[in-house]
Amino acid sequence: MSRKKIVYFICTGNSCRSQMAEGFARHYGSDIIEVYSGGVEAHGVNPRAIAVMAEKGIDISRHESKLIDEAVLFKSDYVITLCGDARDKCPVLPPSVKSIHWGLEDPAKATGTEDEIMGKFRKVRDEIEDMVKKLLGEIRERVIK
Repeated sequence: MSRKKIVYFICTGNSCRSQMAEGFARHYGSDIIEVYSGGVEAHGVNPRAIAVMAEKGIDISRHESKLIDEAVLFKSDYVITLCGDARDKCPVLPPSVKSIHWGLEDPAKATGTEDEIMGKFRKVRDEIEDMVKKLLGEIRERVIK
């Protein structure tokens, strides 16, 4: 088998969406990909993101919020931005890197009761899970061909 593909998830603060995407990608795709996440800024991993991922049986409590690492970025096969801010601030990538944008709502900006806020986190989590599974399916198809 060829080397594992490198997938890099990027968001503004590397606290919610990119952390959940990294968790799902490691859970479902560790056989075919190396996974990283980073942010334009580092805000710390959001406790609500940790909680909603735990509901799915995925522990991201030991993840660290990190700034974008250009060494990893430029050797990645796929760079996925999860918000407009990250897409706009991401350095120009070499042509060998497939750039994908998933414009997802920021659950950390949700307002309302705790139940309403957690509902938003669950909605975004489930969207990310579906998108990660789809991405992994496409990567697996390319590896098989």
